[in-house]
Amino acid sequence: MLRAIEVLRNRIDQFGVAEPLIQQEGEDRIVVQLPGLTDRTRARELLGKTALLEFKLVRTPEEAKSTFDRLDAALAARGAGAGMDTLLRRQPLTSHFLETGSASFVRNEDEPTVQRLLSTAGLDSIMPPDTQLLWEADEGDYQGVSGRFVYVLRSTPEMTGGSIATAEARIGLDQTNPGAWGVSMTMTPRGRADFARVTGNNVGRQLAIILDGKVNSAPNIREKIPNGDASIHGSFTIEQSKDLAIVLRAGALPAPVRIAEERSVGPSLGSDSIREGLKAGLIDSALVVVFMLIYYQLSGVIAIAALALNVVYVVASLAGFGATLTLPGIAGLVLTVGMAVDTNVLIFERMREELRNGKSVRQSVELGYNRAFRTILDAHLTTLISALFLFQFGTGPIKGFAVTLSIGLIANMFTAVLFTRLVYDLIQHKRTLSRLSI
Repeated sequence: MLRAIEVLRNRIDQFGVAEPLIQQEGEDRIVVQLPGLTDRTRARELLGKTALLEFKLVRTPEEAKSTFDRLDAALAARGAGAGMDTLLRRQPLTSHFLETGSASFVRNEDEPTVQRLLSTAGLDSIMPPDTQLLWEADEGDYQGVSGRFVYVLRSTPEMTGGSIATAEARIGLDQTNPGAWGVSMTMTPRGRADFARVTGNNVGRQLAIILDGKVNSAPNIREKIPNGDASIHGSFTIEQSKDLAIVLRAGALPAPVRIAEERSVGPSLGSDSIREGLKAGLIDSALVVVFMLIYYQLSGVIAIAALALNVVYVVASLAGFGATLTLPGIAGLVLTVGMAVDTNVLIFERMREELRNGKSVRQSVELGYNRAFRTILDAHLTTLISALFLFQFGTGPIKGFAVTLSIGLIANMFTAVLFTRLVYDLIQHKRTLSRLSI
């Protein structure tokens, strides 16, 4: 369960859903909440895909023929071809093949019959040791006929998806179809060594790339491949390629996942909470504005302008990241407002102190900012470190709070320190002030 939760969390994080909630429920269930999700179908496929990647050697044509001869003999003995012509009675399985070999082609109209024959009870015991049959993932054309190949493979994989270090969606991986999307993979150091060994020992044979029990491709090994680069390509869309790269990077699920229940929660169900949260934020901001105007007069106006700019930066950053503003995010925004006000209070009180000591307005502004800066920097750094730890070790809502707070702190260092100082400098540049409204 812990492994499955971690794999799902990695997939969702790369999918780009903001503030997901993933937790265990009971002994065999996992609850996944994805706020702000728009593409439900794509998310279902991403969560449910097992993504078991295997590399298996394709049997030689002679070994494949021996396998099919065994199966034909066993099926004929059981009367699978009774009532049919002589060829079907003698070769119940391979008579449906358009091409026989390591990969045998089955027409679309014959596939249900072949599937039924291969599912005959006890047929697995007839197969040679360490041998299995797997279907091609996508339909194709062979001699102008539509259908799929069925491959005769070694059952034991030479490598698995655990050997994959990175995977990314790319275009142009298939030389026969340069415009098609696929996934380019890079092996781990151990995977590169295994890949070099497998390709070096089996030059001239086919190595099948198998994803979730279906053969994606089976390229010929022309030479030893020491660099450990491989690719998967087929009839993928750009979204399918990106999702496949995500699940390969995140790793395979330890067991298949079945979606037992799905609920879509409309925004109206959370509107009360959002409304109350926004109301709290607006009341907080209004009280701050009133306090700054009364207590710091015109300097308070400058501080309010910096505060408004700070909120704009936070909201713009969240929009740029594609984040969802939830209640924890609103809490982080409110805390950012408090930190911004605290910064201005420190600067203004320092300026007042310098004015009381008989300094000029220009000197008071300069000394107020210079002497308050270290305290402001220390406060912001310590809070930012705390926010980074919350993001690193927290889950969905905690991460949302940490992200909003971190953006607000960084923006505040610009708006409350640089922006307000710039305003004072512009005012003093135009005229000499003998008195400061603060």
